[in-house]
Amino acid sequence: MSEPAGLDVEVAVISSDAAIITVSGELDADTDLVLQHQLAGQVVHGRRHLVLDLADVPFMDSSGLRVIVRTVNDMRSVNGSVSLAAPNHVVRRVLDLTGVGMSCAIFDTADAACEALLGRQGEVSERTVGDTADQ
Repeated sequence: MSEPAGLDVEVAVISSDAAIITVSGELDADTDLVLQHQLAGQVVHGRRHLVLDLADVPFMDSSGLRVIVRTVNDMRSVNGSVSLAAPNHVVRRVLDLTGVGMSCAIFDTADAACEALLGRQGEVSERTVGDTADQ
């Protein structure tokens, strides 16, 4: 689903309580609310475990970081989790410098994060892809 703010957020539901959130575009003060609303929607729909695929996020500032930290805290309050996948070196540096990597797992790929979340080996191929507004 394309968003007018220049950020694209897509959801792939991988189980009744887990989803992969794929983010594309710069995550900053102009786009952070787009992601925040999509993540909040996942919580409303019962998702307790989220994988944020950041492979297509070339830049993230403190506003984007705030959304991630808030989501990590929200998921902890419902005994859930947030995993981050495939941040590029710029985004990874922000995560490392701020200590976010100590509060949630960071994986090289979204598939690796899903395997860890689902507790199994091999390719995650049975994902059900849905539209963000309907999930």
